[in-house]
This record gives sequence, C-alpha cells and structure tokens, in this order.
Amino acid sequence: MIAKEDITEVRKRVDGYVGSKVMVKANKGRKRIVIKQGVLQSTYPSIFVVKVQNELQNTYRTVSYSYTDILTNNVELSLCQE
Repeated sequence: MIAKEDITEVRKRVDGYVGSKVMVKANKGRKRIVIKQGVLQSTYPSIFVVKVQNELQNTYRTVSYSYTDILTNNVELSLCQE
C-alpha cells in the first residue's frame, strides 16, 4: 500500500524541477513504452504537467501524470543534460 507520506515526498521532489527540461518514460501497458522530452510545466496536489513537442508537427502538447505513477514505476522522470 502506498503511504500518504510517500506521495508528499515525491511531490516535493518534483516541485523542485518545475521549469526544467525532463525526460519522461511511461509504461503504457502491453509492452508499449513511450519516451518523451519536455518541460515540467506545473505541479498540482495529485498530478504534474509536462509540456512536450510533437515530433511530426511543430506543435506542443501537455501531458499529465500522477505522483502514484512514479511510485508504482509506471512513469520514470529524469532530468535532461543541457
């Protein structure tokens, strides 16, 4: 079971990276893994938002993930080297 303290700890760590370029590796199920680079735009009490650029077009898209996704290893968030 995931404790509330664990979620608040993950949220505090993610809060420190707002505005930074990050790489998100998301497990979408059935052996589908999506890797995207973007900017960590904002954090909310239960989710965080990443702004990613579409590869085919020159448009941006916002993608949101929950902090429990990080705790359950469905999403990996890492800083990009600039």
